[in-house]
Amino acid sequence: MNKFDPKKYKEMVISYQERDDPTGWFDSIYSNAQGDHTAVFWADLEPNPYLLEWLKLHPVQTSGKKAIAVGCGVGDDAEALAAYGYDVTAFDIAPSAIALCQNRYKETGVHYLVADLFNYPKEWFRAFDLVYECNTIQVLPGKYRVQAREAINSLIAPKGSVLVSCRSRLIDEQEDAIPLPLDRHEMDGFIRSGLVEKSFEAYDDTQDPPIPHFFASYRRE
Repeated sequence: MNKFDPKKYKEMVISYQERDDPTGWFDSIYSNAQGDHTAVFWADLEPNPYLLEWLKLHPVQTSGKKAIAVGCGVGDDAEALAAYGYDVTAFDIAPSAIALCQNRYKETGVHYLVADLFNYPKEWFRAFDLVYECNTIQVLPGKYRVQAREAINSLIAPKGSVLVSCRSRLIDEQEDAIPLPLDRHEMDGFIRSGLVEKSFEAYDDTQDPPIPHFFASYRRE
């Protein structure tokens, strides 16, 4: 699947979802790239500009602040977090994704490792000053979206923050889309879980046609 075929991609995702294996297909996206991070169809190959803007507006004040990148893909955002002064852990459930990161950033200070959001190391519980989630929840179905949100929430230290970047949709629209964008009610789940919303932005990206997105920050007060 080096050449992205939307139809085959959706059929593959549905086949895994139907056998209740919502993450089993992730590794194929990266392994099919055959060691070339530029061949991963969903990789932007640059940091999220909204992440960069947030990092500029919220500089690290003291050393030793810890950040974690959830489902880090090929590593662009994880490296941005490190460049802005965080001690960064970046994980992905796909071993081939982590191999791409380690090959791409041979001199990096980011700690890249294979891990499962639904069964992460116990020492990560409420251990991170900044948690960055980009496009993980949207590729999951049903109950796993809620479980992923709660798992992400559980990584945030007291007084820590989570940044959430994702495709967006209006409530009750695009119900069968793959990936399924998040609606505002799903995003507000972070508030229902006890976090405080600090910023929320809805925007359209530069693709043709533009794709609606959300970028939000929440804090554990």
